[in-house]
Amino acid sequence: MPHLRIADVDVYEEVSGAGDPVLLLHGGFCSLESLRAQGDALAVDHRVHAFERPGHGRSADVEGDYSYERGLVETIAYLDAKGLDRVDVIGYSDGAILGLLLALAHPERVRSLVAISANLDPSAFTHSAEAAEAVVLDPLGTPAHVADAGEPEPDVERMHYDRLSPDGPEHAEVVLAKLFRLWTSEPRIDPADLAGITARTLVMSGDRDTIRPDHSLLIAASIPGAQLAILPGATHGLVAERPELIATIVRGFLDEGRTGRRAR
Repeated sequence: MPHLRIADVDVYEEVSGAGDPVLLLHGGFCSLESLRAQGDALAVDHRVHAFERPGHGRSADVEGDYSYERGLVETIAYLDAKGLDRVDVIGYSDGAILGLLLALAHPERVRSLVAISANLDPSAFTHSAEAAEAVVLDPLGTPAHVADAGEPEPDVERMHYDRLSPDGPEHAEVVLAKLFRLWTSEPRIDPADLAGITARTLVMSGDRDTIRPDHSLLIAASIPGAQLAILPGATHGLVAERPELIATIVRGFLDEGRTGRRAR
């Protein structure tokens, strides 16, 4: 399997397609399989680069807790290792947070950014204490085929982890514990700081996301010129629930940016 040494760790990577470079950044406890549909759609006319952070997918875990600061270091190291000066970034969940941080810390590296289900701090979650009075939509309910069977929905990401991780299925609980500590303490991004993002930005989330819709609106409203897309009938698993719609919206956003660049 193709692995690359970056920031003193070995990570699994994939590169496909040809054209303007795009970087995919997956979510927490996800692998590249979670963004497979989006990557395949973009690879038709883009050069799609993607890697799995330590403890995710086919990349072995590392000692110590996770942090978005370390994730940002790894992301920059990957861009440097691949000779990518400037890319369009598509980030999901933790990957969207890293996309925001990259666009803030290194604006010259980000041509455009699609941030899917990002949050600025732990108060963004619908189950947080700060969200107790927030207005959110009710869950859509259990799919009929699952209710009829009387069985819980399968945990797809856990199945991917069990199949792909070089650390073995039993290590999943270690990774999840580290991720829980990360998600309940980070990130801590001041909305006012987002005014420093100069890249064209699209903020996206589901109308029944664990990230509250008003928080997605806050992110988009804080970034100059940002666009906002709230996907109907979608949860935090929107990349799997609405793959065709997301691919259409993302491709339209990137094509709009390319047309603008040619016009100038």
